[in-house]
Amino acid sequence: MDNDRGTVTVAAIPGWRIMRSDAGRLWASREQPFPKAAEKAGAARTVDGDTPDELATAVAAQEDLALQVSAS
Repeated sequence: MDNDRGTVTVAAIPGWRIMRSDAGRLWASREQPFPKAAEKAGAARTVDGDTPDELATAVAAQEDLALQVSAS
């Protein structure tokens, strides 16, 4: 992972743009909006984490929520 400010390449999270804040915290923003029903259910398009694993977990939780809503 790149320690510079700006975009960080994380191939393990396709469809999400990964950034590192000035404070070193990782953020991910989904490149495409979630469907309206998923947004209403609380799926967040931007999440954060202190480590790559925490960030991946936060992204997975949002994608899982959106999947559950679309399956109902």
